[in-house]
Amino acid sequence: MTRTELRAGAALAFIISLRMLGLFLVLPVFAVFARTLPGGDNIFWVGLAFGMFGLAQGVMQIPLGAASDRFGRKRIIVIGLLLYAAGSAMAAWAPDINWMIAARILQGSGAISAAATALVADLVRDEHRTKIMAVIGTSIGLVFAGSLVLAPALYGWIGMEGIFLLIGGLALAGIPLLLFVVPDPEHAPVVKPAPFARVLGDRQLMRLNFGMFVVHMVQMAMFLMVPLALVQVMDLPVAEHWTLYFPIVIASFICMIPAIIWAERKSRVKTVFLASIVTLIVSQVMFLLHLDLALVLIGGLFVFFVAFNLLEATLPSLVSRIAPPDAKGAALGVFNTAQSFGAATGSAVGGAIALRFGEDGVYLFCTVLAVVWLLWARSMKPPPVVALREYAIGDHVDLDRLRDQINDLPGLREVRIEAERRMAFLKVNLELWDEDVVRRLLDQPVAGT
Repeated sequence: MTRTELRAGAALAFIISLRMLGLFLVLPVFAVFARTLPGGDNIFWVGLAFGMFGLAQGVMQIPLGAASDRFGRKRIIVIGLLLYAAGSAMAAWAPDINWMIAARILQGSGAISAAATALVADLVRDEHRTKIMAVIGTSIGLVFAGSLVLAPALYGWIGMEGIFLLIGGLALAGIPLLLFVVPDPEHAPVVKPAPFARVLGDRQLMRLNFGMFVVHMVQMAMFLMVPLALVQVMDLPVAEHWTLYFPIVIASFICMIPAIIWAERKSRVKTVFLASIVTLIVSQVMFLLHLDLALVLIGGLFVFFVAFNLLEATLPSLVSRIAPPDAKGAALGVFNTAQSFGAATGSAVGGAIALRFGEDGVYLFCTVLAVVWLLWARSMKPPPVVALREYAIGDHVDLDRLRDQINDLPGLREVRIEAERRMAFLKVNLELWDEDVVRRLLDQPVAGT
């Protein structure tokens, strides 16, 4: 991995983590604060104020992701961070529950996940992308665990208004980091345009979008039950749950690293991906059969986080590899929308199932859902093997005509032509690439002639 890739990955992980810290710091204390606002005595409006953030995010992921394909990743990320900061300031000021709902909508409209993930795909080569996604996913997990500790303390110290102003400031702090630390992509890929309908209709992408929906639906449904189990089975107060989550997240991250390295080095990403779904199923079966045993409860959480972290790393990496090169932002927008709707649906469906069938019904539902996903995912094609190729261009080759001819070649993913150096830099699918054809176009000797 190059220094540029490391810098890009670390900086983007930090920016996304700052953004997620703003979300997670609100989680443990928002419902308590919202009840103190005029109109907050109605639990429906409190729930609406809390949930509108996720709904707005889900709605805006696709248009902002597609906009990043056209107007540039950094520009859209900056706009998203500014919207989030403005919404946070509005939430700090909100005089009643109605204004709070409007503020949460404005916060959620700054949906940067698709554009940020697409920027990772632009800056990091395919063979290292899953590692960077793993770092980002794990940093989010650590931020989540840390927020369980920080949120109550900050609420007592600076109040909910102070928390909103703090997270707005964190969003603004991410802007100079993005502009001055994250490298700019070397070029804007010149490829044939991919219609948005092609992104929505791609069966490979459908499998991955459904998978992200399932992962977050299972997560939200499961965590309706797990905190109660920690209290009932382990007699662990809610304020101390972080003491269990934090080491489990760290341990799961350590355990998933070898799997990711092996998957990338041996081109076995699909194998690890399917194994992660099986691991997710195992975790739900453990909860279903032995939730009354503390050791099995802890083991089930560990197995779940191993699966969750692996899937959080492999799923966006696979989407960025399979998506049309000029529609990565749009594809990742659909992908992140599936994530948001999965989380929202998981809470609602999980609550309805728990009300009628109890906690066993929730875990059985999660198990069946993951099994359905596994059966569909088995037929997924392995991601293409992509490589970079550099070619010198002959002195008599017309560059404009060459660009058009190269764009028509099977297996081409991206192309950059430097006229001054007369060099062509191509990203190609090796399974479809014909080296002899491109050498003839470039006026170079062909092997064996």
